[in-house]
Amino acid sequence: MLIDSHAHLDQPEYDSDREEVIAHAINSGVRYILNVSIDCESLKKSIALAEKHDFIYAAAGVHPQNPFPEEFAKMRSLFDHPKIVAIGEIGLDYYRGAEQKEKQIEVFRLFLREAKKRNLPVLIHQREAQDDVLKILREEMTFPCRGVMHCFSGDIYWARECVKMGFYISFAGNLTYPKADHLREVAKAIPIENMLIETDCPWLAPQAVRGERCQPAHVQYTAEIMAKIKGLSFNDVARITQLNFRQLFKIGDVKEKGKIAYPIRDSLYLNITNRCTSECVFCVKNYKDYVKGHCLRLDEEPTVEEIISVIEDPSKFKEVVFCGYGEPTLRLDVIKEVSRWLKGKGLKVRIDTNGHGNLINGRSIAAELEGLVDSVSVSLNTESGEKYEKLCRPIYGKKTFDEVKRFIVECKGYIPDISVTALDMKGVDIEKCRAIAGELGVGFRLRQFDEVG
Repeated sequence: MLIDSHAHLDQPEYDSDREEVIAHAINSGVRYILNVSIDCESLKKSIALAEKHDFIYAAAGVHPQNPFPEEFAKMRSLFDHPKIVAIGEIGLDYYRGAEQKEKQIEVFRLFLREAKKRNLPVLIHQREAQDDVLKILREEMTFPCRGVMHCFSGDIYWARECVKMGFYISFAGNLTYPKADHLREVAKAIPIENMLIETDCPWLAPQAVRGERCQPAHVQYTAEIMAKIKGLSFNDVARITQLNFRQLFKIGDVKEKGKIAYPIRDSLYLNITNRCTSECVFCVKNYKDYVKGHCLRLDEEPTVEEIISVIEDPSKFKEVVFCGYGEPTLRLDVIKEVSRWLKGKGLKVRIDTNGHGNLINGRSIAAELEGLVDSVSVSLNTESGEKYEKLCRPIYGKKTFDEVKRFIVECKGYIPDISVTALDMKGVDIEKCRAIAGELGVGFRLRQFDEVG
């Protein structure tokens, strides 16, 4: 189900058919809409919409093209409404309104202080005012800050700085425009866990419907191009951005039971343990329960029968991957039994592992995987034992890095496809990692350390 994280359904463009537009959004798979105000009258209409429709929420702000401090004063009595989940849109716009720069800054600061006092996320509008927006945010807010850079139009550096500050980067229909290569490069560079999608309707209709009045149902076009950019499925993008939306705006109960089987792209992943023999400094489970929109924090380890029971129609997947929030070879017998069942269904099986399998099981395990596993991906992560021990903190100590390489070599004799991965972290020599893979005679893949899954 999709979300539209920034809409203006209160605008007069919808006066003749607003309810039909909302119904069309529901029928098109839009589950949540955040309606964003631009002045006090707009906020009143947004609240009325939110009261009428459970899935519509409101944001309270004054657009920088309407920089009137008195609007803030008029709106304050409305801020306590339970359907208001954010302050915005607020910000600076020097493209249209540079002559009112001082008033824009005054109103921007007023709303930022109110958001900080109320612990509400902020929706930031920025146009040709990047330096001043950053300066004022750093002066007024506590970081990491909860908020959104709405309808993002900046470069990769600006996007990364915003993510460091705690902001989500939100993309609208202009992401689909033929001349928007710079935006697509930003979307490619930033983890989707730090992104939202929006329409900014009634403006910025996506390319497929350009020239028409934009509406929340059109967010599907932005989701489609986002999926292509990120190498994900449409459902992946919908699931991840909905989770981001709900977590940021505290909508609904986002606590879920940990999943055993979870799809990403055209693969099915099996999360069979949360235990691990490394305590990697970069591991995602150190700070969140989710990977690509799936909760992987298990209450208990599943049995073979439980694992098989949650694998629905495995034939629709390209492969099944043992990879979750722990090291799968800690449960070698489970891998073998489930793999035997999967191979009986004609499926390809992959293991994503830290390569500690021999150390864990006290024996060479590669031969036991022959005929059951088609490929193994080993997280080498770095180019030396010293760095490996520092970054991965294995329980087996200094010998681990060499043992991992030994495991890789042994797997080559029994499993058709072997590869290693390394991280693009500062201090890791990627070319040396690539050279190690060449020496071992296996494939190599570079992983972005802040984008998992």
